Amino acid sequence: MSSTERSLNGVGLGLRWEFLEEVLAAPELGLAFWEICPENYMHRGGYYPYALGRIAEREPVVTHGLTLSIGGSEPAPLDYLHELRDEIRRVGAPWHSDHLCFGNAGPRMLHELLPLKQSSANAQRAAERLRRARDVLGVPVLVENITWYAHPGRREMPEADFITEVVERAETGLLLDVNNVWVNAQNHGFEPRAFIRALPLDRVRQIHVAGHTRTPSGLILDTHGEKVVDPVIDLLGFTLEHTGPMPVLLERDNQVPELPELLDEVGRLRAAYDRAMTRREAPLARSA
Repeated sequence: MSSTERSLNGVGLGLRWEFLEEVLAAPELGLAFWEICPENYMHRGGYYPYALGRIAEREPVVTHGLTLSIGGSEPAPLDYLHELRDEIRRVGAPWHSDHLCFGNAGPRMLHELLPLKQSSANAQRAAERLRRARDVLGVPVLVENITWYAHPGRREMPEADFITEVVERAETGLLLDVNNVWVNAQNHGFEPRAFIRALPLDRVRQIHVAGHTRTPSGLILDTHGEKVVDPVIDLLGFTLEHTGPMPVLLERDNQVPELPELLDEVGRLRAAYDRAMTRREAPLARSA
């Protein structure tokens, strides 16, 4: 792990164009870092890349992608990886992350994060894709657990084992989305803390939290369009007690409120973060 990776801890926020001007005007917002979707800036000139460059000069920025299609049948095109590499370098991101899923059918992008069959063959292919992406991008590539609503065919292993096999084969890090764990646990009937304990927590490099929406049928959708609920914040605290200090990112991609409201929510997460660190350090203090 690089020195930048070790030092980038605390609570950050996804950078949205809706409040870009406010961020530029008020650089001291108390955030540990920003996260961007680089696909929104690739192939784009003019004001938005310029503004992002100004922010990246003064505050850490990490990149989180949507189109790597780690589990796809075809590897990501080299020209895409080269363009992504250039954007990562431009903002100085210490790592890049994307989802453990597939999102394309041949050359056609589906604009969905679709689940993979949880099998050893798929784990091996995803790991090969991650290693290739890391070699081309020149930075560590983290893989994120996704929400899924139906499993494609008979699974060969539990989801936690599948994730573990991918990151161990790829020798890479895990972006642990706590909200995704909680949503899947409610929809599929498992205990979220047991699931987190089953993951390779020594490979966690970043954590995501977000809000979700409950449909009239009772199904919960990972919409990133609501505030983070208390059970997810509690699960975040539990996770941090086991991982130690981590960069934690608040995602809000739909029904984006005003920036002060988002900063209030960051404050709630920061308080949960601090409480978790206090609980983690208490046994060490008693034994000293």
